[in-house]
Amino acid sequence: MKKQEGGRIDSFVDRMIVPPGRKRLSVTKDFDAAWKPKSMDKKQATAALEEGIRLLVEFQDKLYAQDNYALLVIFQAMDAAGKDGVIKHVMSGLNPQGCQVYSFKAPSTEELDHDYLWRCYKALPERGRIGIFNRSYYEEVLITKVHPSIIESQKLPPHLKDKKIFQRRYREINNFEEYLHNNGIVVLKFFLNVSRDEQKKRFLERIDREEKNWKFSAADAKERGHWDEYMQAYEDCLVATSTKEAPWYVIPADNKWVSRLAVARIIYQTLKGLKLHYPTVSEPQKQALAEAKRMLEGEN
Repeated sequence: MKKQEGGRIDSFVDRMIVPPGRKRLSVTKDFDAAWKPKSMDKKQATAALEEGIRLLVEFQDKLYAQDNYALLVIFQAMDAAGKDGVIKHVMSGLNPQGCQVYSFKAPSTEELDHDYLWRCYKALPERGRIGIFNRSYYEEVLITKVHPSIIESQKLPPHLKDKKIFQRRYREINNFEEYLHNNGIVVLKFFLNVSRDEQKKRFLERIDREEKNWKFSAADAKERGHWDEYMQAYEDCLVATSTKEAPWYVIPADNKWVSRLAVARIIYQTLKGLKLHYPTVSEPQKQALAEAKRMLEGEN
């Protein structure tokens, strides 16, 4: 990625982070879902994304070879915000052996018999790999806050289904992510911020285009009736769980090229900051390689 383009991208990425320790925010007032950089258009962004993916491939190779770190990328969003598209376009070209994607739906019977972090914990990426969570344990402080009946159906002791449950869960999640950080698992968290009007537009497109009908259900439209409640749940979550170890990024999602480029750039910056490198080959290993080369070259 050209230095000038990288600088322009960084200038708008910086405004997307939720500062750790912030007491309150408004998703709609503090973060513009339709924002796009004045100094870059869609064509330029597409070219920059292609170059960014090339660099990500290089960093992924070093991440895998060094085998010290893992990267966990979490996506949360309202329906039709473009999570699948971001994952598809940003992670395209990466070695599938070093990248794994998990989409978390409603918990199964087995998962409900465990704590709420269990199913995500066992899906964590190994060292050297990139793990992507399409939704995550954050559903337990988002949809459950909008629909308290979900908490009632969970197999918790009655005294733990009190008014302090979400404050406890924020604290537990922060402790969990600090634990991951302290064990070499870097956590990146993206909230794809789509506006209510843009979501409506995309829902109608899914209805009108037959090949997209499968992506829409009547339940999606019904959940729009809880839009304000979801925004409040997200705002509470973002300020409570954006930490130094695992900050939240609020990504403008009304323009898909903006969200894809921003996510790619943040992942690039994060991997670059790890100072990844290929393992150093010792002198005895070099001598063994030279001997192996002589043997191969000496074959008939």
